[in-house]
Amino acid sequence: MAGSAAPRAVSLPGYAVFAAMLSSAGLPIYIHAPAYYAASYGVGLTALAGVLFALRLIDLVQDPALGWLSARLRARRGAAVAAGVVLLAASMIGLFAVAPPVAPLLWFALTMTGLFSAFSFLTISMYAEGVPAAARLGSSGHLRLAGWRETGALLGVCVAAVAPTLLEGTGAAYAWFAALFCGLCLVALIAMRGQWGQGGGLPSTGFGAVLSDPVARRLLLIALMNAAPVAVSSTLFLFYVGSVLAAPGWEGPLLILFFLAAAASAPAWSRLAARYGERPMLLAAMALAIASFSVVLMLEAGQVTAFALVCLASGAALGADFAILPALFARRMERIAPEAGAAFGLWAFVQKASLALAAVVLLPALDVVGYDAAAGADNPAGALNLLTYLYALVPCILKLGAMALLAATRLSEAPAAAT
Repeated sequence: MAGSAAPRAVSLPGYAVFAAMLSSAGLPIYIHAPAYYAASYGVGLTALAGVLFALRLIDLVQDPALGWLSARLRARRGAAVAAGVVLLAASMIGLFAVAPPVAPLLWFALTMTGLFSAFSFLTISMYAEGVPAAARLGSSGHLRLAGWRETGALLGVCVAAVAPTLLEGTGAAYAWFAALFCGLCLVALIAMRGQWGQGGGLPSTGFGAVLSDPVARRLLLIALMNAAPVAVSSTLFLFYVGSVLAAPGWEGPLLILFFLAAAASAPAWSRLAARYGERPMLLAAMALAIASFSVVLMLEAGQVTAFALVCLASGAALGADFAILPALFARRMERIAPEAGAAFGLWAFVQKASLALAAVVLLPALDVVGYDAAAGADNPAGALNLLTYLYALVPCILKLGAMALLAATRLSEAPAAAT
């Protein structure tokens, strides 16, 4: 439009830093916060688990609404994102650096609600802003942007997962973690300054434009089936390592190895997808994931080295999921819903639904057969066998379903409204 300011150059490092900030407030907090409140304030694990499950249900409801809000605020997205980052940082400080002014469980619930609401809004906004940004990068823009963004996110997970352990010498590890996180928030805001609202002139699109498109619906279904194996393995990882592998104390190093492999592989998957095509590379990564989880079915207690190789291979496969699938969805949104706030609200809903479904189905199944996490390798053989099958065989079956869906999806199909 005449007289409008020219779009700024896309800051790929800015997206990486912003994604690292967000991922530092995601999965690691599910690991750290319950243990911190149980040890510091004597809050029961069952009560903490109940709060986390309730928050997950809230997420499922609010993510589409936050996607709609992000789309409505697209012209003022910079200010909205800044407000979201302030809420994210304040919630982290409240969670880890402020003595609860009310009952610890209530304070945990309040601060976690603020943290994950801000996390969801900022994640949706970042992915939505990435659609017009990637379009300005050229033909492989979505893959280039995804490579930087998802590598940053995976590195953020790795650093945040080990940071409290590295800060133990300070005497207030979690308070320092929260303070350093606030510093990262400031760096992320500076790195992304001027990047928001670059698609402010795009037409507003809602859920209808996404759900009425057959390719978009298929990609959402593929994302659900492809995220489900990760949700299953994430939910059961600690149980498997401690009980079936009989390697207590190795959970942390193995988890870091898994995410480092994913972070290291994501840029390579992006380059390979740009050269050979997204579908072949994503199918290859899915096959690698199936092969690696198949090995788990043959492992015995004590085979930590072999399982570490599985973590490397499955982590490398996860790098493709992070680098390629969001790029495919974003490229489709560029065609049918360029202002993709609402679209990525649905995307976030699908990703989180897999985690909720995994917890609801898997944990009760283990409970029925008498599995006891505290018993470790002393659990009944039947319980350990079921844990192994749930951890390794179920992801293989789900991955096969995702592969079949991807192979049958015509990614280049024209939008439904086209004639």
